[in-house]
Amino acid sequence: MTRTDQDAATRPATFTVHSPATGDPVGEHPVHGPQEVAHAVERARTAAAGWAALSAAHRRAHLLRWKRALASSLDAVAETIAAETGKPRGDAALEVILTLEHLNWAARNADRVLRGRRVRSGLPAAGQRASVVHRPLGVIGVIGPWNYPLYTPMGSIGYALAAGNAVVFKPSEHTPGTGVLLAELLASAVPEHAGLLTTVTGTGATGEALAGSDVDKVAFTGSPGTARKVMAVCARSLTPFLAECGGKDATIVTADADLDAAADAVVWGALSNAGQTCAGVERVYVVREAHAPLCRKVVERARALRVGPVPDAVYGPMTMPAQAAVVRRHVEQALAGGARALLGDATSMSTSTATATAASGAFVAPVVLADVPEDSPAMTEETFGPVVAINAVTSVDEAVRRANASPYALAASVFCHDRRAGAAIAARLRAGAVSVNSVLGFAAVPALPFGGSGESGFGRIHGADGLRAFTAPQSVTVQRFTPPVNLTSFSTPAAARARAVAVARWLHRHR
Repeated sequence: MTRTDQDAATRPATFTVHSPATGDPVGEHPVHGPQEVAHAVERARTAAAGWAALSAAHRRAHLLRWKRALASSLDAVAETIAAETGKPRGDAALEVILTLEHLNWAARNADRVLRGRRVRSGLPAAGQRASVVHRPLGVIGVIGPWNYPLYTPMGSIGYALAAGNAVVFKPSEHTPGTGVLLAELLASAVPEHAGLLTTVTGTGATGEALAGSDVDKVAFTGSPGTARKVMAVCARSLTPFLAECGGKDATIVTADADLDAAADAVVWGALSNAGQTCAGVERVYVVREAHAPLCRKVVERARALRVGPVPDAVYGPMTMPAQAAVVRRHVEQALAGGARALLGDATSMSTSTATATAASGAFVAPVVLADVPEDSPAMTEETFGPVVAINAVTSVDEAVRRANASPYALAASVFCHDRRAGAAIAARLRAGAVSVNSVLGFAAVPALPFGGSGESGFGRIHGADGLRAFTAPQSVTVQRFTPPVNLTSFSTPAAARARAVAVARWLHRHR
């Protein structure tokens, strides 16, 4: 074997990323295997030690330097996102802006949230000074999605770094270039901490290798099915696991709601990013007397949108072309079950009727359904496409009951004239985040935690909860003086111990 053959044999395999909009290649990346992943984690372990040893002020300064570098490179980052996902350039730029807001908040608030705090010791431990500190875990493995390839994983990456950890990031195989660029920007902004953020690229096997590596926690975003597989790998070593697994998000519209505002929000929440938004709008429950006018307003707005392979399209194609088949199945089964198609139908999933070609990806025209059976996949499974189902209900109570019947519990929204009444409805919803008189209002508030339950996963990113998610609380007691009766010594007389027990019993019975 020649030297050239040997080099070829040891060189890692590569994969090519194609634009969902044009089919053109937009990048080629290595397939990192278990050895490369293990090396990245080892390198991150070294970086984590130096990073954690820094003062909170120094980490903040470094992260803000990275934030400024990301802001300066906004155009390049947005172009990479748009090329890999197919979304319009303006949507990609908005994703960068939201990411900057979250990184800024995490960097500036980590010290306040995570600094040690005193807690009351209580009578039996009156001689102890008690406190809690939050220690970084070490190395965090982040497995990111393709629909928001910067904003979503940075909800873990930025907060984990701010909490004092290093990160190894495995982006989706559909959007690896975004992850590579992100790590390059940090390396150039903070060169003295090499390995602090490393991006490994590849398919599902690379993510499995990361989950099975020596990381201290895995933060995952993706489908519930894939989450179960990754969690099973983490279970082998009892590696903590955080999962955000999508949603079947509901909107409730009361009879007195501003229907123009509700319709505008429903259309954007259901169709932006081609419906590929885990916390978007897929189900709408509207009190019966407002159902017809709301449907009319939604259809008017959705019909006016420009979609397909045109320069001014409001959204792009399915980033994963196979997702169009899921959308088609949901629409077909809904119609077969008695639903009405107010706009579009199953042919909206055909690239020919959606004014696209096979080479330019699966552009799906908007679909608005009404009277969809509650047991239809369009109401029970995540569609993740530009489809919205609008069903009439007899009351707000029925709307809440139907919204909560989903196995998903990620996000929701409520439209109601009375804001306080809307907030009261929100409090009854089984959802991790709820917006009143808007959709996705929480996404732009970095201080709010984000996450769900059930099929939507568990754990929280963003906000103080997101910072603490990447730390381990450590309880510390320091004895200030020797107690009159030492209950943790064999030398304490039995009579003294009995008196202490009697005093404690009397206190708890009478106070």
